[in-house]
Amino acid sequence: MVSGGEWLYGRNPVEEALAAGRRTASEIVLPPAFPDEDDQIARIRDEAHARHLVVRTMERAQLDKLTRFGHHQGVALKTTGYPYVGFEEILRDVHEDGNALVVVLDHLEDPQNVGSILRTACAVGATGVVIPEDRACGITPAAVRASAGGAEHLKVAHVVNVVRAMKDLKDAGLWFTGLDFGDDSRPYTEIDFKGRVGLVVGAEGAGMSRLVRETCDFIAELPMPGGFESLNAGVAAAVAMYEILRQRA
Repeated sequence: MVSGGEWLYGRNPVEEALAAGRRTASEIVLPPAFPDEDDQIARIRDEAHARHLVVRTMERAQLDKLTRFGHHQGVALKTTGYPYVGFEEILRDVHEDGNALVVVLDHLEDPQNVGSILRTACAVGATGVVIPEDRACGITPAAVRASAGGAEHLKVAHVVNVVRAMKDLKDAGLWFTGLDFGDDSRPYTEIDFKGRVGLVVGAEGAGMSRLVRETCDFIAELPMPGGFESLNAGVAAAVAMYEILRQRA
């Protein structure tokens, strides 16, 4: 049995957590079994039996409370906490990959934004993600849900000092681009994203902290001719990551 731990919820996050196999799970909540049940539920049930997990059913109100009223779709998995990797592992991967992509989240606090960025980072094949230990959202069940389970396949490192981590990555050959506006910014399509690349996404509202911004090699802005002040952090990061992918194609 898992002592402590947390409850992941939602069909995709639970299926991806089981597929990734990076956590130790002990029990799972599923809808009652039916001969013609949904294919995804059937796959999850088969995997749960193969792993000898305790399979339970639960009333909706009880499951709502267990998942803190998250969008659980009738599925929840009791498992160990998120398997962060050491920063040194991401640093080593950057040394070994001439096309490494590392995403740095500068004190984002909204799990929906964090999850959205992790989902895109997984989709584009990012090398890893770096987040600060303090004053930031970690990879919580809500963030995993927002990532549609993509977080389970990513390397994410907690660091005490984001600027120091960025400098270590720059020493490994990474060039950092921060998403922001200002006199020193350029359109994101004019940045050269080939080679080893770091992408920095600032906090909701506040943006990047001063020292993090100063550590970036380039500042990129997204055009907004509609006059709206800014995009959601997750959307802005996705646009930039797919520009990186486009240039490399």
